[in-house]
Formats: sequence, C-alpha cells, structure tokens
Amino acid sequence: MNYHWNWGIFGEQVKGGEETYLDWLATGLGWTLAVSLTAWVLALVIGIAVGALRTAPSRPIALLGTAWVELFRNIPLLVQMFLWFFVVPEFLPPEWGLWVKQEMPAKEFVTAALCLGLFTSARVAEQVRAGVGSLPRGQRDAALALGFTLPQAYRHVILPQALRIVIPPLTSEFMNVFKNSSLAFAIGVMELTFQARQMQEDSEQGIETYLAVTLLYFLCAFAANRGMAWIEARTRVPGLIARTS
Repeated sequence: MNYHWNWGIFGEQVKGGEETYLDWLATGLGWTLAVSLTAWVLALVIGIAVGALRTAPSRPIALLGTAWVELFRNIPLLVQMFLWFFVVPEFLPPEWGLWVKQEMPAKEFVTAALCLGLFTSARVAEQVRAGVGSLPRGQRDAALALGFTLPQAYRHVILPQALRIVIPPLTSEFMNVFKNSSLAFAIGVMELTFQARQMQEDSEQGIETYLAVTLLYFLCAFAANRGMAWIEARTRVPGLIARTS
C-alpha cells in the first residue's frame, strides 16, 4: 500500500479540537526549550562545583565529587526519570510526599528539568575536572603563594582558564541536553516527542510528523552549537588556547 503524503497536515485542525497540528508542535518545542535550558543551567552550576571538588587536594572532598559523578553517570537517564517521578516522593515525609504527588505545580516539568540537570552535571563535572587537570600545577601554587585561599585560587585563577579550555566538549553536552530532553515524554511532559507521538496517532501522518520533529531537534542542537562557538570566540585568551574552528 502506497503512503499518502500530506505536507499540509500541519495547518489542519486536530480531531475534536480547535488547535492545529502546528500548534501542537509549537507547544512541544516550547516545553523542550524550557526543560533543556533549565536543565543546562542547573548542570553548569552543579557540574562546575563538583568538577572543582574532584580536583581538590583533600581526598575526602575529592571522593565526594567522585561519588556524585559515578552515581548520576552510571544510571540510565530514563530510569532516573522514573525514580525521581515515582519513587523519590515515597521516601519523603508524608506531608511533603503528598504535596509533591498531588499539589506541586508543574510536577512533570520540574522533575524532568531536575533529573536531566543532575544527570548532565555529572558529565559537565568530568569535563571541568579534565580542564583543571590540564593546567600546570604551578598555577595553583602561585596563587596560594600570593595569598589567595584555595577557593579564591579556584575562582579567580584556575576555573576561568579551565572553563575556556573545555568549551568544545561542553558544546557537545549542551547539544545532548536537547536530545536527551526527549525522554521527558515518559513522565508526561508535553515536549516535542510527546507531541509527535500524539500527532502521529491523531493524524496518521507519521513520516511528515517525525521529519518535522527531527528538523526541530536539529535546529535546537545547531543553535546550541553556534551559541557555544560564539562564546568560545569571545572568551578565547590569545596564546593560551589554539583556535579550532
């Protein structure tokens, strides 16, 4: 049986509603952007802190950072989504658990952004650790010799250089956040994948639907790539980091 192509499907109204299928995709794109960008901010903040902890001279502190990375990096993201959504509320005090399950605003969005952010923070932490490790040890020693405390040395000397070095690998992580956000459909977030499944079932035009969604994911990842490339160009220190592309 030949497939019936219908590229005008996006302008048609959904069955039993006043919205168009394009409205569905626009809503899905909005939720994808919201989940991804929120998760990325969370991942950067936590990942930079954990990455710094992993390079600390104190072994207990370094082990704490390592434990964080191994915990979130070695459990599949989809499993973590289910754990945060269904299991974690059961371990909270009864009043808190009841609020999370029944009254928490935007529960699905908050859970997805938090889960994706923590998962990605472990990967960001590894990039930061590698960046710090690539710097000469004399950088830290010189800062301490000048009277900086260790936190001040990290803040003013070590991390500003390390973060510039790891912008290329962080670019890949930023792009992955948009792609990994597709798993949020499993807990009910109406992002692009959720809307694509709904549109495909409602319109029976699966090829057009998934081609459009593929294009939207590509544009999100490409925009992230170009944005990070702009940041890399603006923050490059002449003579410190070789120009890549």
